[in-house]
Amino acid sequence: MSTDFSIINLIASLAASLMLHEIGHVLAAKLCRVSVKQIGFGCGPKVITFHVRGIEYQVRLLPIGAYIRMDIAGLRTRPLAQQLVVLFAGIFVNLVLGVLAWGSFFGTLNLALALTNLLPVYQQDGWKMGIVICRHLLGRASAAVEWSFTILSALIGLVIFVRAVTV
Repeated sequence: MSTDFSIINLIASLAASLMLHEIGHVLAAKLCRVSVKQIGFGCGPKVITFHVRGIEYQVRLLPIGAYIRMDIAGLRTRPLAQQLVVLFAGIFVNLVLGVLAWGSFFGTLNLALALTNLLPVYQQDGWKMGIVICRHLLGRASAAVEWSFTILSALIGLVIFVRAVTV
């Protein structure tokens, strides 16, 4: 990693990476004809809210995190491959950005975001893809299977974290 690290670089890189990740989901959702209802950046109290073409945009006080809200019922009606494309699109964007900016702080950050989003940790894209696959294999939602998947994933994530910290 190069020496281009500063607090401004950290905030700008994180903001750009998160927004581009979410744009990946939005573009894939549009491609698969799944409507997007809301796009947000940050967490905490709303600072700015506006609407463009039926989508509500929000900017929140703390520039940590980003999200989109799409029509989940509509997503569930799409074929499995399209559901996975929509859920994987943000990770794909971060992987591409990581490769394109290889060797820079921005590149490393994007690769880290892509890899952590692949983990099947609750509410991460990897977890959502796992739930979609479980539902597809069973032909229905199953609370017991989804809770088991979630708890097992959390335990695996904890083992990976402990292993990484102790090495």
